[in-house]
Amino acid sequence: MLFKDIKRKALKMIHEDFRVLDFSFGLPYTYVVIEGERGKALGVMMTLPEEIQLFRNSIEETSVEAFIEKADSLNIIERTLALAAINAVSQYYIDLSGAEEKDVLGLLSGEIERVAVIGNMPPIVKALKEQEFEVYVFERNPKISDRETFSDSFEYILLPQMDAVIVSGSSLANGTLEMILERSKNAELIALTGPSAQVHPELIRGTGVTHLASMKVLDVERALIKLKLGCFRGFEKANRKYTIKI
Repeated sequence: MLFKDIKRKALKMIHEDFRVLDFSFGLPYTYVVIEGERGKALGVMMTLPEEIQLFRNSIEETSVEAFIEKADSLNIIERTLALAAINAVSQYYIDLSGAEEKDVLGLLSGEIERVAVIGNMPPIVKALKEQEFEVYVFERNPKISDRETFSDSFEYILLPQMDAVIVSGSSLANGTLEMILERSKNAELIALTGPSAQVHPELIRGTGVTHLASMKVLDVERALIKLKLGCFRGFEKANRKYTIKI
């Protein structure tokens, strides 16, 4: 239901004819670049190679709308491209005039003790532990799991006990966000974070997500070059971090 709602709202948000300038299903990010009357916008979504079953794609028309129509596809390639397109449209229309230029760690109040991190994000995990939060890290990809991470199968049991939940935007790609939100209803803060969390706040308003902590691509051409070279940090340097309360 979440994917269908996001798709419907994203298609309704479009009020002009966008040109798709570039797109790629690649590593580390899948991306879509669009251009409209206001200029260019770039949307990304983390590529999850561990989720791919068959390298097959039914998309034949490479328009923004054709990509977005696949947002609820069970095919991970189609869904990832769709979400990158949704993020591109989101970034085109998003208003950051009231957004704060800080990362997700700045959202945690003194009353929060237990923090869940969905998706092993070492810099965030390290900072949380240094601030002496009780941290629970969940990861489904064995390649980036370690001795201190829990399998994502434990999310169902442990998330109701959390005060705050920090969720990687890749939870949209792997289809787990809806379950995470359902199990995190006792949390006072649920933040969707990372480059993949570029979604427009109106698309997820009312879902339970309280904050978006992502990044706006300021230099599309520079970011594109870095993405095509497979650079993670280089891509981040062409962005502005922001936090929005929903």
